[in-house]
Amino acid sequence: MFNDDAQAPTRLADHSADWRMAGLAAAALAVGSAGVVGAWLLIKLIALATNLFWFGRLSTVAVDIKDSHLGLVTAIVPVVGSVVIGVMARFGSDKIRGHGIPEAIEAILYGESKLSPKVALLKPLSSAISIGSGGPFGAEGPIIMTGGAIGSLFAQCFHLSAAERKTLLVAGAAAGMTGIFGTPLAAILLAVEVLLFEWKPRSFVPVVVAVLVSAGLRPFLLGSGPLFPFAGVGMTSTSINLPLGLLVGVVVGLEATLLSQLLYRVEDLFHRLPVHWMWWPSIGGVVVGVGGLIDIRVLGAGYGNIQQLLDGSLALRLVISLLIVKAVVWLVALGSGTSGGVLAPLLILGGALGYLLGMLLPGAPGFWAMMGMAAIMSGAMRAPLTGAFFAVELTAHFDALPIAMAASAGAYAVSVLVMQRSILTEKIARRGRHILQEYTVDPLDFLQAGDIMTADPAVLPQEMTVDEALDFFSSKATHRSYPVVNEQHVLIGLASRGDALRFQATGSARGRTLGEALSDASQPAAYPETPIGIVADIMVETGVGRIPIIDQRTRVVRGILSRHDLLKARGARQRTEIRARPTIFARA
Repeated sequence: MFNDDAQAPTRLADHSADWRMAGLAAAALAVGSAGVVGAWLLIKLIALATNLFWFGRLSTVAVDIKDSHLGLVTAIVPVVGSVVIGVMARFGSDKIRGHGIPEAIEAILYGESKLSPKVALLKPLSSAISIGSGGPFGAEGPIIMTGGAIGSLFAQCFHLSAAERKTLLVAGAAAGMTGIFGTPLAAILLAVEVLLFEWKPRSFVPVVVAVLVSAGLRPFLLGSGPLFPFAGVGMTSTSINLPLGLLVGVVVGLEATLLSQLLYRVEDLFHRLPVHWMWWPSIGGVVVGVGGLIDIRVLGAGYGNIQQLLDGSLALRLVISLLIVKAVVWLVALGSGTSGGVLAPLLILGGALGYLLGMLLPGAPGFWAMMGMAAIMSGAMRAPLTGAFFAVELTAHFDALPIAMAASAGAYAVSVLVMQRSILTEKIARRGRHILQEYTVDPLDFLQAGDIMTADPAVLPQEMTVDEALDFFSSKATHRSYPVVNEQHVLIGLASRGDALRFQATGSARGRTLGEALSDASQPAAYPETPIGIVADIMVETGVGRIPIIDQRTRVVRGILSRHDLLKARGARQRTEIRARPTIFARA
């Protein structure tokens, strides 16, 4: 018989949130606090490693590598740090290799959002050694991995589901990014555009809570105010600046595409080396050391370089040197599989190109360097909203947001048209896993059963005997199953070929009617207003391939919905994406 309790329809609403979201938001308070503390610890570790490697002292006071005077020893220090990284990766955890964000994405999509305590400890330590010894990286990738590990471990302690672990993992990552850069809006947008792979209240609200907690605690640990303040000139969104911003975005988008392609070609070269990957970082360290001899400003995170680009205080020769040498040492070091982030180097490279373009455009070069930073983050990471907001939050020039958005959009358009994958997803794709970074509404979620069901389906009367049913299924049936109804057309059950074979094999139902033979069965059913996604879930849970659709009040059978109907619904949606080629695009 139809089981009312088992198949009661899910409450229909705009969103799927329930009160567990409030529990996740409460957990995000702790995760956000831990994320900003993790950011503070990472910065202190980087400062400690920098002091040890370049100044030979124990101190956590922030210093700049360019203030060291080691002469030719400058070429050796990055190699020493890289050897340490290789040993840590070989005998500690190979998860510390790379720039962190692809590893976080892979854990979210394929690892049930589980990160280990070992990663939480070794990733910031290895990154601090890498950056402190001169590695041309930033702290954002490591803190995203570390903050994500904190959130994941918290969720694992309380045995939360994989979806809830993902929420807290991303909340920790976003909180860590906020702690490092002081950019809460960009951190939230990064979570939405790059990490969550969904747009749901159950994940968005906890992420916002964690980010706000991190932003609130940051002034006590890391100071307040923008990370890179500068006196902006030409910040108004005039009719000329907006198209120029778009143009800068297009050019920097090409730069982002070139850098991404070169990075993975360098990585391919390392894979061809006849030595164990443990030694690859040290080989990359040799190139970094030589680059440091050419221009010591390319070593380390280079936040001072970002500030100078924005201030417009660099000569043309220095900007060109920074652009070329930084690109070379960063590509080789990251391609070698060492530990470090991509964001700070990208900001320098995009800012340098924007600066050079700005020397030809109206306004200060530092303003266009800022636009270049927004554009390269958008083009390389496929995160246009994050790129635009990140640039304006870093500098506190919110009046430049429209131009930054134009630059981000231009770079994003070039990137998606020219390059199949982003600098983040290419690494995952090389492991045999394709990621689609587009959010669409699944037709199974917005169509209802009444929209695609077969109305007035063929039915079997409950008075039909089992013997008659056996004869029907052996010679006349055109479907695998049929609804069984009473005189009022109310659903009694579902008779299938499998039932017929079972009746024939056991012989126990001979002489009985279908109504009697199915009286002990619990029949899944749905209503015309039930979303077909829920009907698909019923099919998966029960193994029944044809679900009767009944009137919610009278239980009268109105239709039937099959697996094939679900496929047709998806096919209809796909056909709406295929349009006739307009005449202006037709080939001659």
